Amino acid sequence: MYVNLLRSLNRLHPRCWDFIQLARFDKPIGIYLLLWPTLWALWVAGEGSPAPANVLVFALGVVLMRAAGCVINDFADRKFDGHVKRTEQRPLVSGKVRGREALVYFAVLVLASFALVLCTNAATVWLSFGGLLIAFCYPFMKRYTHYPQVVLGAAYSWGMPMAFTAETGHVPAAAWLLYLANLLWTVAYDTYYAMTDREDDLKIGVKSTAILFGDSDRLIIAILQGLAVACLLLAGARFGLGGWFYLGVAGAVGCFAWEAWKTRHRERLACFEAFLHNHWAGLSIFLGIAADYGLR
Repeated sequence: MYVNLLRSLNRLHPRCWDFIQLARFDKPIGIYLLLWPTLWALWVAGEGSPAPANVLVFALGVVLMRAAGCVINDFADRKFDGHVKRTEQRPLVSGKVRGREALVYFAVLVLASFALVLCTNAATVWLSFGGLLIAFCYPFMKRYTHYPQVVLGAAYSWGMPMAFTAETGHVPAAAWLLYLANLLWTVAYDTYYAMTDREDDLKIGVKSTAILFGDSDRLIIAILQGLAVACLLLAGARFGLGGWFYLGVAGAVGCFAWEAWKTRHRERLACFEAFLHNHWAGLSIFLGIAADYGLR
C-alpha cells in the first residue's frame, strides 16, 4: 500500500518514481534503522516525555537525511553499481537520473534537514555539521578502508547526541554509551548487508567489513552485538532504567539469536533478511525504554 501510494506520485510528474527510488523512499528499512536509536536518545534525554516539537523535527530529519545519504551514496557508487546484481538497475546506473540532478537533489534534502535543525537550539545546530560531514564522507570510504561500516555507524548514531542537546542543551557522558552501542550494532547489521554483495565487491575491488572478517564474519557480528548490548546495559544503569528496558534489550538479543541461526549457511538472501530483521531489534529496545518511563 505504501509503495503504491508513492507510485501514484507519478501522476504529478512521470519522473517522480525515479527520484523516489534514488532516495529509497520506496524502501523504508533505512528510515527505521535510523529512527529507533534517535528515539531511544530522545526518550532518555526527555525522561520519557520529549518535547513534541523535537520528536517531529527529529523524525522528519531522519527521513530527509537518510534520503540524502542514499542519494550521495548512489552518486559516489554510480560507476560500481552496474557491476553488482543487487544495484545494477538503480536510477543513476540506468541513466534515469543524471549526476548533476542527483547532486541538486542531495543539496535540497540537506537544506530541508538543516531548516528543521534550526528549529532546535545552537548546540544542536553546531552538532549537525559534524553529522553532515560524516554522512558525506561515508559513501567514499569503501574505496580506501575495509571499515566503511564503522563510518556508517558513526553517521547513523549522530542523531543521538543531537537529541540530547535538543532536549537538555548538553550531552551527558552516559549518552556516549548509547552512541557506542548503536555504532557497534550498526557495524554488525551492515556487515550482514555487505555479506550479500561480498562476491561482487571482491570482483570490483570495493572494501567492506564482510570482506575483512572473511570466515569469521558471523562470530565477529555476534561479538559486536554482544558489546552493543553491554553498552546498552551500562547506559541503562547510568540513566536509572528498569525492568521494561531490560525486557526490551532481551527482545533485541532474541532477534540477534534468530539472525545468527538464519545466516548459518551464509546464503545471500538469508544475510539480507538478517539485515532487515534488525529493525525489530531497534523497535524492541525503543518500546522497552518508552514503557519503562511510561509505566512508572
